[in-house]
Amino acid sequence: MTLSRRTILAGGAAVLVAGPAFAAAGFRDYTPGMIDGLLKQGKTVFVDYSADWCGTCARQERVIAGLMQENPAYAQNVVFVRVDWDDYRRAEVTTSRKIPRRSTLLVLRGDKELGRIVAGTAKQDIKALMDTALTAATS
Repeated sequence: MTLSRRTILAGGAAVLVAGPAFAAAGFRDYTPGMIDGLLKQGKTVFVDYSADWCGTCARQERVIAGLMQENPAYAQNVVFVRVDWDDYRRAEVTTSRKIPRRSTLLVLRGDKELGRIVAGTAKQDIKALMDTALTAATS
């Protein structure tokens, strides 16, 4: 096993830490070409550029998970993809969209960006972005 920022050493044993909000929110882990493939299929994609060690990202993911629990239509109609900042910050998926930093949330449909939040954690702002995604997906 290789150690990364996602690994914490405790008493000589490696313990992997996964973001619970991330898992609960139903995000898919990004793989190269995934977002473009989903967009070509006509899907609306909510992208979270995140890092496991980022406090702002964790707060955003908790808000997203809560909103998804309140309204299952988000998960039913929008594809949620998490792009790991540590792995992809210099990759085309990040640079082509001019993503300035981790904790950037983005909604895409077709060849258009419908909205973006950079480092914002306010529930009403994230809900508005998710509502934009839902509206695009269902219209």
